[in-house]
Amino acid sequence: MNFEQAEKRVEELVPLLKYYTQKYFDDEQVVSDYEYDMLMKELKGLEKEFPELIKEDSPTQRVGASIKKGFEKVTHEVPLQSLQDVFSFEEVRDFDERMQKIAKDNNTELRYVVETKIDGLSAALEYKKGIFVRGATRGNGIVGEDVTENLKTVKSIPKKLTEPIDITVRGEVFIGKEEFEKLNADRLMDEEEQFANARNAAAGSLRQLDSKITAKRPLDIYIFNVQKSDTIEFKSHYESLEYLDKLGFNVNPVRILCRNIDEAISAIKKIGEDREKISFGIDGAVVKVDDLALREKIGTTYKTPKWAVAYKYPPEKKETKLKDIICQVGRTGAITPMAILEPVVVAGSKISKTTLHNEDFIKDRDIRIGDIVVIQKAGDVIPEVVEVNKKKRTGKEKVFEMPKVCPVCGAQAIREEGEAAWYCNGIECPAKLQRGIEHFVSREAMNINGLGEAIIEELINRGLIKNITDIYKLTFEDIASLKKNGKKFAQNLIDAIEESKHRDLYRLVNALGIRHIGVKLAKSLCRTYDTMDKLMNASYESLYMNSEIGQIIAESIYSFFREEQTIDLINKLKEYGVNMVAEKEEGLDDRFAGKTFVLTGTLEKYSREQASELIEKYGGKTSGTVSKKTSYVLAGEAAGSKLKKAQDLGIKIITEKEFDEMAR
Repeated sequence: MNFEQAEKRVEELVPLLKYYTQKYFDDEQVVSDYEYDMLMKELKGLEKEFPELIKEDSPTQRVGASIKKGFEKVTHEVPLQSLQDVFSFEEVRDFDERMQKIAKDNNTELRYVVETKIDGLSAALEYKKGIFVRGATRGNGIVGEDVTENLKTVKSIPKKLTEPIDITVRGEVFIGKEEFEKLNADRLMDEEEQFANARNAAAGSLRQLDSKITAKRPLDIYIFNVQKSDTIEFKSHYESLEYLDKLGFNVNPVRILCRNIDEAISAIKKIGEDREKISFGIDGAVVKVDDLALREKIGTTYKTPKWAVAYKYPPEKKETKLKDIICQVGRTGAITPMAILEPVVVAGSKISKTTLHNEDFIKDRDIRIGDIVVIQKAGDVIPEVVEVNKKKRTGKEKVFEMPKVCPVCGAQAIREEGEAAWYCNGIECPAKLQRGIEHFVSREAMNINGLGEAIIEELINRGLIKNITDIYKLTFEDIASLKKNGKKFAQNLIDAIEESKHRDLYRLVNALGIRHIGVKLAKSLCRTYDTMDKLMNASYESLYMNSEIGQIIAESIYSFFREEQTIDLINKLKEYGVNMVAEKEEGLDDRFAGKTFVLTGTLEKYSREQASELIEKYGGKTSGTVSKKTSYVLAGEAAGSKLKKAQDLGIKIITEKEFDEMAR
């Protein structure tokens, strides 16, 4: 490659790697570690061959990422550097030759320590007189983020050491394999976006601005280095790790003292073979010079120490047979296809199933039942189907079709325009039970105070609630048994359940959890259909004629009320005395009929909710966006972009005082 070609390629690589690096440190991984490593290796090779192409802002010259807004900055007394990556044992031996020369010149015995390179987020922990006082992320290596409160939630970080010394240590915050799989399984059931890998999950959890969120995540840490200590000096790295153990730190358990490079390479191979048994994710093995005085002689670059390298294991891919595709129903009703595989060991663990995400994922890759598929573990943790080996097709493979009914309850399965997922339309589906009840009793729905998440879960576990209507079958004794001395709680909850029977109809409509229907649309529907029977019997055409309802929402409402489960539930609620009629709004006219209001800024007399309710009571409606169809923009203090847009469109802008006069 000549200089011009190299220059062009560097100009392509630098912005690309900057983007990938920033995304990585923002806890969003857009390419695999292996792809990133190969691009970085290519850039380093070009810069080595053509040093004049090295720029100050090159990714090869920088460590880490920017500080997240909301955290205090911490300047590290000792920089938290990154490691030089190598990808072959030949490169490991080249490293040894350099170390041997310096050791010989200094008449020093050369030994190595080989450790696992934990796939997590680096952090520095600072102790004064043995008490944990501050913790910070690596950041850019020089300046990190103060995440002390978040680190205090990590159970394996000692708040007090066994000796009252001043010391700063460095460790890797991570989430173990089993804990990560459980975390992602829970998120999948909740239809929350899955973490791409354990490293992203750990990093995102540690860098939360709310430590309560961090506390809910299964974070762990392994300490791997003494950064600074004014109290004690060490001669070797291995000795320092043993001492950290005695102080009460959770030290990296995989640390192997090696007399020469052959032993070090054997240790790297052994770690690679044992990855299946290691309880945490790794993305390599680190080879470090053990003698600390020799390290001083070897020195460092701005970004990396010269006395260590990180051997990166290549990603492992395996072929296996896709025996079947089954569907799993999440807590909000999303139906997710799962691949059932001939068991295969990939990156150290046995894989027998993995998610296929959605119908489009399967069709785009032309995945069929009976195919030979290529499996890879993303981030060494999540198994994924990378591709199909179509050359091995026999003609017996079957094209998969998403089920048209829910595999759990048999209700209609629907996929709406513009959405990737199919959903169960059954309100009594057992898979949706807990989430459905939580919504039914929520403040803007039936508002049953006392029926919180934990109580609902316990009622379900005891078999006292098997569907929504069972709420109204609960007895005083059922509820009192949930808590020690629970008589007062039971009576309060019984009263709250009884009170909920008299809620306005719009609250019940909202409580049913019809897709796309919230409080606002529920109110609109109940103004048009003032009884549950009228709403249930409304034709598709009638629903579609409502100015606030489009085709998708009309179809959603129409199909929901034609499900046997819905009809059964409504009939049972009627039997239990739940109100099915909309409250009549006495003494109010329709002065705002046909008018659309947009609210912006802060109002003094009214909350936004109160102003919206008043508009709706007088027959008007509110919108979140300004358009040519907007009748009025009600502008309070510190009104923003909506006010400017209204001025640009010539929409009438009214003050709170003017609105108050209109509403009298």
